[in-house]
Amino acid sequence: MRFMRTATGAIFTGGLLLLSGCGWFDGQGSDTRNVPPGNAQTSQEIIEQEIYGSDGKPDSTIWDIFGAREDAGKVGAVNRYIWNASLDVLDFLPVDSVDPFTGVITTGYGTPPGGGTAYRATIYVSDPALDARSLNVALMTRSGPVDGATMRAVEDAILTRARQLRARDNDL
Repeated sequence: MRFMRTATGAIFTGGLLLLSGCGWFDGQGSDTRNVPPGNAQTSQEIIEQEIYGSDGKPDSTIWDIFGAREDAGKVGAVNRYIWNASLDVLDFLPVDSVDPFTGVITTGYGTPPGGGTAYRATIYVSDPALDARSLNVALMTRSGPVDGATMRAVEDAILTRARQLRARDNDL
């Protein structure tokens, strides 16, 4: 019984070794996976170039996880202060969908406190910079788009709140 188990294991291991060697060598002992015709590079040089790049240094290491993040002020690909300020200022509107990677927030119809008109908004944060060009707001009422002054007032309120949030984070 013990001999059968050992023999089965040896045959299985031998089969795996034979199978793993298929396709790696052309039968003459050279590795031809990524070597173009007429190129004298060895497979080791090709593998090192793929891992390390042309300058010989790795693109990233395991220790990069513990370093400082370059995008500390971003949520996905957008500015987190504008993102959070948009949600704060328009908190009276029910949120339909949010996508921090594309920077789009869509809301349903809602009435502001003390107001009688129902609004709906689509906010697009297009850039990681805390800048007015990063914010696009589209407001609608049930009867159509709102006037430009109302839209600018909402954009100004969002940008003012974003600056307040950034100032508060810098004070900490």
